[in-house]
Formats: sequence, C-alpha cells, structure tokens
Amino acid sequence: MTPAPTQAVQDYLKAIHRLGGGTSVVFPADIAVCMAVKAPSVTGMLKRLGEAGWIEYTSGSGAKLTEAGLREALRVIRRHRLIELFLTKVLGLDWSEVDVEAEALEHAISPRLEAAIAKHLGEPLEDPHGHPIPSATGELRHRDLQRLDEFLPGQTFTVREAQDDNPERLRRWAELGLTPGRVVTMKHFEPLDGIYELTVGGKTVIRLGREGLAGLRGELVPPQ
Repeated sequence: MTPAPTQAVQDYLKAIHRLGGGTSVVFPADIAVCMAVKAPSVTGMLKRLGEAGWIEYTSGSGAKLTEAGLREALRVIRRHRLIELFLTKVLGLDWSEVDVEAEALEHAISPRLEAAIAKHLGEPLEDPHGHPIPSATGELRHRDLQRLDEFLPGQTFTVREAQDDNPERLRRWAELGLTPGRVVTMKHFEPLDGIYELTVGGKTVIRLGREGLAGLRGELVPPQ
C-alpha cells in the first residue's frame, strides 16, 4: 500500500507532472531546475519516491509517475488551482499574488473544503491564469497551445494560459491586456531586433521582445 504523501512528496509529484512525467520520463537535472534544489537531493528523493510506489525510477535514467503518483499529482494541482481562483474571485487578490498563497494552502485543506470551494465557484474549468483545473475524478483537459512567439505575422490568436510563478511579469501582462481570453493579432516581427508587434483587443498596439512573451500560450483563431 502506498503511504500517505508528505508535503515534500506532493511538491515533487507536482513538479514531475509539470515537466511531462505523467506520460514520459523526466530527468533529475530538469526536476532540480524546476524545484530550485540541488541535484543530489533530487536523486535521493527520487529513490524514495520509487520505493514508495509514486514513480517509476531507474538510477542514471529518469522518473515517470505511476498511476498512484499521477492521481496524487492531479489532486494537488486541482486544489492549487481551485484555491487560486477562490482567492481572486472571492477574496479579491490580484492574480500575481495567489500562486504563493496556494502553494501553502494546497497541502492544508481537507477533501470536504476542496469540494465546498469547487461547488461555491460552480465547478470551474480554469484557474485565474487559464490553466485547466483537473476534475474531482482526476481528468485533466488537454489543449494544443502555442507559445505566443510561435505565431506568425497576420495570425490572430486567443491568449489561453499565463505562467504563474513570476508576479512582476503577471502584473505587466495585466497592464498590457495579455490575459487569458484576450484576442491578439501578431502584426509584425522584427527578426534583427527580436521585437514582436501585437494588436491587443483589436486596438492597442504593443511591442515586446521574446522574453516579454515567455510564459504566455495561445490558441490560433481560424481565418474567417
């Protein structure tokens, strides 16, 4: 029987899932970067996770979530994203503030409180940053999205997701209107300077470099 997960175990499972470990092998070095920890500590934890049945792990190779590990990762992700939405919709916190708060609270709330939050919010499908919220039974909706810097001049797309771990960048995107649901057109790209010119909401023109778009993903709007 797989033991009850500690907070550290949950954090690792969530990081492995973020890196694609639900369907493929991820490597210790990538996990170390994702979690901002040293590689030797990652190796030790992966061995323990493998022994406990949370991941499939071979020394010198990588890690992949087992069925039990995937269920637990999705459960924690669901709580994190529900909490983020609750903090913005009900308590009025800015979307740039809620990731850190949710990191702490996701480990503390009970299944009963999780269900109550989901019911109060109307069983939502997305968090404030556009990321899909896993269902109560562990289904996670998949979407084929592109990085914003992958769209071509003349293409129109809808912003769908914003990476949520950089408060300053989130505040900047909000100021520019680059938020989930906003329709944007890639007007022009200057390859020599690496500058993208975008029209946001059909009127506001902004100019950003690749770094300014990093972390935003969108979905192409089919030509009419």
